Amino acid sequence: MLNALTAHIAKTNGLADPLAKQALGIVLNAAERQASPFASAMFRTLPGARALSARTGNDLGAPVGEIARMIEQTPGGKRLVAREMITSLQAIGLDHKDIGALLPAISTHMERVHGLEGFGHLGDLIGSDLDAAIPADDSDTKAA
Repeated sequence: MLNALTAHIAKTNGLADPLAKQALGIVLNAAERQASPFASAMFRTLPGARALSARTGNDLGAPVGEIARMIEQTPGGKRLVAREMITSLQAIGLDHKDIGALLPAISTHMERVHGLEGFGHLGDLIGSDLDAAIPADDSDTKAA
């Protein structure tokens, strides 16, 4: 099943199979670090997906501790994980167009083949509040 998804990504995005698998591992690891419901659903559906995520995280040196994972799920942490995911995908040779096509390819396959619906863009994959407003500290604007 994981091989079918990798083959779909490779064909859809014009990537070699090993590169498609590496890119999938990067996305899965970022999604897992965000406690994404999409990652959890994929792990339940695709044997080997959780192991691919863990191997990729290990290769990237991603934090694994409980406290680090909690920090990565804060608004600032989510932004950092998203940036690291994009940087890692670029490091393996994907450009913006490739990255933009990767996420819909994953979503389309999971919907058609496994009935997993409702996930189609970056925010769904790695967290829905990437753009959440961070309250401004207005203490410096108050009169002393």
